[in-house]
Amino acid sequence: MLGQFENHISNHFPFLQGKKLLLAVSGGLDSMVLVHLFQQLNYEIVVLHCNFQLRGLESFEDQQFIQEYSNTNAIPFVFTQFDTEAFAADCKVSIQVAARELRYSWFYEQLAIQKGDFILTAHHADDNLETFLINLSRGTGLEGLTGIPAQNEKVIRPLLSFSRQQMEEYASVNKLKWREDSSNASDKYLRNKIRHHLVPLLKELNPNFISSFEKTQSFLSEAQELVDDAAIMVYQQVAREEGEDIYFDLVRLLQLPNYSSYLYQWLKEFGFTAWDDIYELVTSQSGKQVVAPYFRLIKDRDCLILSPLPSQENQQEFEIESVESKVKFPLNLVFSTVSKIGVASNSTIFVDQDKLVFPLTLRHWNEGDVFQPFGMEGKSKKVSKLFKDEKLSLIAKEKVWLLCSNNQVVWVVGIRQDERFKIDPNSKNLLKIECIE
Repeated sequence: MLGQFENHISNHFPFLQGKKLLLAVSGGLDSMVLVHLFQQLNYEIVVLHCNFQLRGLESFEDQQFIQEYSNTNAIPFVFTQFDTEAFAADCKVSIQVAARELRYSWFYEQLAIQKGDFILTAHHADDNLETFLINLSRGTGLEGLTGIPAQNEKVIRPLLSFSRQQMEEYASVNKLKWREDSSNASDKYLRNKIRHHLVPLLKELNPNFISSFEKTQSFLSEAQELVDDAAIMVYQQVAREEGEDIYFDLVRLLQLPNYSSYLYQWLKEFGFTAWDDIYELVTSQSGKQVVAPYFRLIKDRDCLILSPLPSQENQQEFEIESVESKVKFPLNLVFSTVSKIGVASNSTIFVDQDKLVFPLTLRHWNEGDVFQPFGMEGKSKKVSKLFKDEKLSLIAKEKVWLLCSNNQVVWVVGIRQDERFKIDPNSKNLLKIECIE
């Protein structure tokens, strides 16, 4: 196996040569084989171990075993201990999810501390098969069937092409010792049920099942690459990006026979899970939306708009103490006293300074806000009605700021000035207010 492994590294991970590698080691068969293989190839390695404290004394015996092996073989050893159950309870996640989050967060910390280049884990072909079957049993898209990636940013999994049987044979020949995790014997977890019952049956039906499975995954990965390429090409025709927002043209989208598949490919990375709701959104009325943890998808006339969820900034108010104030955030506002009225525009207004009560406030609009549009003396209008007339999307509305004096709207910034603060024949102090992008 050593020769095969050396060739595998040379062919698929040649960039590891001369790098400092941090090896994630649990003490089990696969991770101990991983350490031994890189020892034989004379790489610079550091052993990392996470003690999740889930199996009482056994967890600490694993830690001691790895530490003794590292010391005996003069390998740098770094470990940490987690209260995994408490973390899982606090975050309301499963033990498995908690362990994964804790593990990889710590690995990346160590990557910086140890000045390492890559993190290596001991996932192997049998792990890959189990993951495939778990995803298949739960229902998944094509990407869920392509298995564990051999590389994910700084995380490398160099044993994915090798089976557990190959590692057992290697360990036997090299007289390696390892620790057996007692929880692996339990059928409490789905992965263990698959490992103990389903995988042996598949191997019994086809002794070369692992090899056949690897070929199937290779074909699936190629199919996924084709899907990704098609998604990119269609995205360029259907989507346009404006700042943090992405607009999907529904007229063009609905011309595609499999538009829902494209939506899935484009949106899956944003944390959406309510796919039926998203597909229905295409034909819903304007204003409907589907929300993910950090993003939302909104139907707006002939568009779907993908946007980050509003921040707390939307609830804030900013005070402007006087005309001498320099306002740079959240808008760049410039106040200038002038002797005569110039050309007004969406970004520039002229007001009677004596009609203003300082401090002015700058805030987002609220439902129920009313103002008197410039040129409509004595007539009030809801700000929301102005937005409707301007055909603003929900996202565009949320980005509008109101400049207010004593709770009265002076300016719907960038859209319309208020009549009550306009300059009249009796005005003595003229003030120019500009919003500069």
